[in-house]
Amino acid sequence: MTRVRVHNLALSLDGFGTGVDQRLESPFGHAGTRLMEWFFPTPTFQAQTGDRERRPVDPAAAADDVFARRGFEGIGAEIMGSRKFGPPGWPDDPDWRGWWGEEPPFRTPVLVLTHTPREPVVFPNGTEFRFLSAEPREALARATELADGLDVRIGGGPSTVRAFLAAGLVDLLHVVQVPVILGRGERLWDGLEGLERGYDIEATTTPSGVTHLVFSRE
Repeated sequence: MTRVRVHNLALSLDGFGTGVDQRLESPFGHAGTRLMEWFFPTPTFQAQTGDRERRPVDPAAAADDVFARRGFEGIGAEIMGSRKFGPPGWPDDPDWRGWWGEEPPFRTPVLVLTHTPREPVVFPNGTEFRFLSAEPREALARATELADGLDVRIGGGPSTVRAFLAAGLVDLLHVVQVPVILGRGERLWDGLEGLERGYDIEATTTPSGVTHLVFSRE
């Protein structure tokens, strides 16, 4: 049975998953890289980016990597919001192909939720971005077909994840609580009061100082 999963969604202590003023040079806005510093030393990230030479593997990152790599296991399709695919204004740039260069880490079909029609963007490694204007249930039905029996990952950003949570569609939610205060940005939890009652929750704090919270619904 296909499950709907969210992984590696980093949040500040005040609940923001990205800052304000997102732009090409700063995908997380004024948050910079602070939300993802725990992820960069992990073998999972470095295998995706070829970053090993610049960032030697830190043995302390092994605990974070246990969680990081789960986000790429058993995934057959992804759904992401428009702002995860690109900075404001990307729909007006016909040459924009995503943040990730010619080797996007997804290696599956990815549905990008946008009101701007566009032809699919296909990469040799199996990543295929398809552009869709749809509500969560319709998008999930499409992604489930594409996943071919594997799971569907909701990739973000926070407002997209919040919409799927509000619709009761998420079976597993992994958030990473990062000890920073952003004060501004895009929050995850607004409007989701009592969400925890529908899940079993496990919390694991790692040497990097982050806490992994896993909400699971069987």
